[in-house]
Amino acid sequence: MLLILILNAGSSSLKFRLYEMPAEKLILKGLAGRIGERESYLNINGESVKTTIPDHGRAMELIKEEISHRLPGFSEKLKAIGHRVVHGGDRFIRPTVITDEVKQKIKELFDLAPLHNPPNLTGIEAAEQYFRGVSQVAVFDTAFHRTIPETEHRYAIPENFYREGIRQYGFHGISHEYVGKQATERLGNTGAKIISLHLGNGASITAIDAGQSKATSMGFGPLPGLIMGTRSGDIDPSVIFYLVENQDYNIGDVKRILNKESGLIALAGSNDMRDVEQDYARGKPEAVLAMEMYARRIKKYIGAYYALLGGLDALAFTAGIGENSPLVRQLASKGLDHLGIVLDLAKNINPQAFQGEIQAENAKVKIYVIPTNEELAIARKTYTLLYE
Repeated sequence: MLLILILNAGSSSLKFRLYEMPAEKLILKGLAGRIGERESYLNINGESVKTTIPDHGRAMELIKEEISHRLPGFSEKLKAIGHRVVHGGDRFIRPTVITDEVKQKIKELFDLAPLHNPPNLTGIEAAEQYFRGVSQVAVFDTAFHRTIPETEHRYAIPENFYREGIRQYGFHGISHEYVGKQATERLGNTGAKIISLHLGNGASITAIDAGQSKATSMGFGPLPGLIMGTRSGDIDPSVIFYLVENQDYNIGDVKRILNKESGLIALAGSNDMRDVEQDYARGKPEAVLAMEMYARRIKKYIGAYYALLGGLDALAFTAGIGENSPLVRQLASKGLDHLGIVLDLAKNINPQAFQGEIQAENAKVKIYVIPTNEELAIARKTYTLLYE
């Protein structure tokens, strides 16, 4: 038995999944949550226990203890640990074995992903402390988007900024790549043109051609693109200048507003799509406006990516909202018949009953609901890098 542990470290959480490879069998999954807070907890396979977890090191120690208790011989069978790292910048375009040099380069990218790369590195260091001698692999969220052409990823600003690394990077790449592969396999066409919609509290859309990312909605950072739970998505930069120059906001205020106080929470009073949908059903004007704006932004990107791809074989919805909201899928697909995108309303209500395929009969474009599995994707990449 060859075991690979997958870690996804956030600022106050440490998610994990343990796989037997290459069988891709999920053995255990869990989460250490509210790290550093008064009431932390550890959840293993759905069973949650309150405990004290002051830092990620203690979280890693508890996870190791729990897995060892449930799986005798775990430490001897564990052969690798795969880590999700959000930003790889220009340096990391493929899965990479972690060394001191790699850790230093991840640290140098902190300014590009201040909310994500620091805890990602903390998770790596905690794993190294408690699993000495086990191979550690970093899988980067930005790597999938490295195939986006210069005509798409470059900004129309002075060249010296581009040389300094200011360009579009894109995010959610692990998810988009996984979902794109799933859709490609269903279509039986390796040259398929696919639009992947990762719709969660953070949201992005990607145009995929023959398995490669060709355009994506997030940019230098994760703020632009679609309307999200607390992020504004696309906004005229002149608004930022106006707020700073004429409304006495400093740049930190604007950064906070656009990242944490905008999007659905600004429009509808909640960043939880379930709350927004309930208010939408009641006809609450704020929620109706929010849903219409949310869907409209998605449709604008679908239209743009349809044009860039020169056609479309499949539209794939994924992540928390994309997988679980029939209303969002309906509104986002509405009025796109001229592009061959036609939803079957009955199938949309219960996609699982139709293997996640929900387009109308004889529709030109397939519409899929595909659960994302970033952890499995990381496990596959880790195994391939080390053993194939």
